[in-house]
Amino acid sequence: MLNFSKTKILTIYIIFFIISFFSISNFFNLKKIQIDNRINLGLDLKGGSYLLLEVDSTSLEKKRLQSKAVPIKKKLNENNIKYDNFKVSEKEIKFDINNNSLDKFEAFFNNKKENNINIFLSKYNAFELDYLEENNSIKVFLSKYGSINIKEAAVDQSIEIVRRRIDEVGTKEPSILKRGNNRILVELPGIKNPDRIKDLLGKTAELSFRLVTDDKSEFGIEKYLLQDTQEEISVSKRIILSGENLIDAQPKYDNTNNEPIVAFSLDRLGSQKFGKATTKNIGKKIAIILDGEAISAPVIRDSITGGKGTISGNFNFQSATDLALLLRSGALPTPLFVVEERTVGPDLGKDSIKAGVISLIVGFILVIFFMLFKYKYFGLVANITLISNLLMLLGVLTILEATLTLPGIAGIILTVGMAVDANVLVYERIKEEVRKENSNIQAFDQGFKRSIITILDANITTLIAAIILFIFGSGPIKGFAVTLSIGLITTLFSVYYISRHLTSLVVFRNKEKKFFT
Repeated sequence: MLNFSKTKILTIYIIFFIISFFSISNFFNLKKIQIDNRINLGLDLKGGSYLLLEVDSTSLEKKRLQSKAVPIKKKLNENNIKYDNFKVSEKEIKFDINNNSLDKFEAFFNNKKENNINIFLSKYNAFELDYLEENNSIKVFLSKYGSINIKEAAVDQSIEIVRRRIDEVGTKEPSILKRGNNRILVELPGIKNPDRIKDLLGKTAELSFRLVTDDKSEFGIEKYLLQDTQEEISVSKRIILSGENLIDAQPKYDNTNNEPIVAFSLDRLGSQKFGKATTKNIGKKIAIILDGEAISAPVIRDSITGGKGTISGNFNFQSATDLALLLRSGALPTPLFVVEERTVGPDLGKDSIKAGVISLIVGFILVIFFMLFKYKYFGLVANITLISNLLMLLGVLTILEATLTLPGIAGIILTVGMAVDANVLVYERIKEEVRKENSNIQAFDQGFKRSIITILDANITTLIAAIILFIFGSGPIKGFAVTLSIGLITTLFSVYYISRHLTSLVVFRNKEKKFFT
């Protein structure tokens, strides 16, 4: 147990030095050797902005229900079910059928296997739609679980798009988490003025290209006020191209007018659609609609078949950059509203760091003196082990570029306690073995063997608790769980390998000396 081969010793210290080396990058600039990993400070330490966003899925529920109208009509006709007074409102689809046709309607409406109208949601064991029948009148509406499913999908999609938009801005280590059924928590360390972020997150960025026309016959028209000229235009409801076909958008300067524009690129399908539409409508105006507003309506002077185009609209460079960012990151499925906003000052964060560091230093010094007083030479070994444990913990956090919060500092302090506890268990067990064994080597060997099982049990049970905290916790709780988990693993490594090797060096050089007497 106390014998170490040269290969094992080399492996142990190579692992230790490589991991510990990364912790240095938090105190010195190592960019010259291509190492830029650092531990990032969380909102409670660095200061920044806290935004709680709410997803309003009402419009999605309305669209989802209205999208069922045509398929329901088609299915009614396929099953020879005569219907009357077919009406579609925001919350329900209503129609009348004969009493004799009710069984036929129920058969296709509640079919679990082949049903492209009323989808069966297996995770809820329920259908997406529900209905009520009263005096041969059928009311179809979203079920409770159908509504929940739409909300969850909207929140999940919104989180992904919010993350893309914030990453594009360059915010370091944002925290974006789901809260409840319809809310998203955004923490932005270091951001003191979140107005630009709020503007970016508040825009749906739903882009469409439509022809300017007065012809109401085919698709109908909508009235818009042009942003650049304040002229009222009539725009066809038919969408020629949507933002889904965009693959890139970048801010640029138009050399002709010397003004910022947004240059965009389309995918293959979008290029084909845009090429056909512009070829057929040369000389006409095409309106660019973003979030229900007409940005501009340029004249189509030539067919655009290369899949590239530009958007102009009295932009400054910042607004052009933001529009390009929104288009690149994709459209939100539904608008987001800021329901709570807080700003954490950096002074409060500095106080938290100072308090945490003082706690760690005071605790560390007290532990060092206690171990030296209690165990002499082996107290020194325990202290070296403790320092190596902290270096490895910081190294692993640096490699992962983890975000350190106040609970994370608490996790580091707790790790110090766990590491000392492991050394105390080892040396107290060795004391017992020394009293029974005549040989120091045998006593120390048995002491390590018999104490390591207890240490493993204690650390593994704590690790399980930390994993549960990480799975079911959120925000700072996750940070505490991560720091504690890494600390437990580095503690086991430092005690089982580094402490044991250093102890073996002392024992083999003092075979006849009486320890712990």
